[in-house]
Amino acid sequence: MRPMRIFVNDDRHVMTKHSAVYPTQEELTAVQNMVSHTERALKAVSDWINEQEKGSGEQPEPPPETMETAAEEENKEGSEPKTTEHLTRTLRGVMRVGLVAKGLLLKGDLDLELVLLCKEKPTTGLLEKVADNLGVQLATITEDKYEIIQSISEAAIIIKNTKEPPLTLTIHLTSPVVREEMEKMLAGETLSVNDSPDVLDRQKCLAALASLRHAKWFQARANGLKSCVIVIRVLRDLCTRVPTWAPLRGWPLELLCEKSIGTANRPMGAGEALRRVLECLASGIVMPG
Repeated sequence: MRPMRIFVNDDRHVMTKHSAVYPTQEELTAVQNMVSHTERALKAVSDWINEQEKGSGEQPEPPPETMETAAEEENKEGSEPKTTEHLTRTLRGVMRVGLVAKGLLLKGDLDLELVLLCKEKPTTGLLEKVADNLGVQLATITEDKYEIIQSISEAAIIIKNTKEPPLTLTIHLTSPVVREEMEKMLAGETLSVNDSPDVLDRQKCLAALASLRHAKWFQARANGLKSCVIVIRVLRDLCTRVPTWAPLRGWPLELLCEKSIGTANRPMGAGEALRRVLECLASGIVMPG
C-alpha cells in the first residue's frame, strides 16, 4: 500500500487543478439566475395555458395545481410527478438536465439545458405557443433581457441572455408518451397511433427523456460518492482540451467514474479516486471485446 503521505500530495495536486477549472462565483450566479428565471416563467406559461384550456372547455376543470419545477423535485430523484390533478396539465413539469442538474459546470461552460415535460406528444404549435408566451412571462419576472429562438428541428426553445457571460439555455420539449409508445412497439404490440401532422421529432424527444434519466441516475448514484464529482470535473476539462480524450466526454465519462470509484471498498480522497479511474482505463475497460 502506498504511504498516506503520497495520497495527501496527490489530493493537493488534484484539488489545485479542480480549483483552476471550477466556475467563478459570477458565472455560477449568472447560471442560477437564468435557470431560475426560466423555470418561474415556464411555470407561469403552464398556468396561462391551463387557464386558456379551462376557458375554452378543452379539458374538465381540475382542482388547483401547478407545474412542478426542478427545485420542487430535487428531493424526489427517480420519481415522476404523481398527483392526478398534476397530470391534467398540458405542461407537466420542467426539470434540470445536463451539467446544471449534475453540478458539473466548468469555467467557461455557457450551454445549459432544461427538459419541459408535456402531457401529450409535443407539437410545433405547442412549441410556438410556449415560446411566444415565455417572452411575456420573463419580462414580468425580471428586468434582464433574453432572446428567444424557436428551433423546430431540435424540438427545443433556445434562450440567450444579452450580457456577460453569454449563456445559452436550451429547453427540450418531450413527453413520457413517446417512450411508452416506443417500448410497446419494441414489444411487438400493434398500436393505433393518430399523431398530429406537426408533432415534433421523435428521436429528439427520446433523447430528452434519456438526458432526464441520466440526470436522475447521477443524482442518485454519483453525487453521494466522495470525490466522484471532483474527479469528473477534472477529467471533463481533460476531455475538452485533449482530442484523444474527447470520445469519453459526457455520459461515458460519468459512468466510468461512478463505477470505478463506487466499487472501491472505502471512501477515497480526490487523488486516490483519480488514480483508480486511470487504472481502470489502463486495464482496457473501454477497448472492444
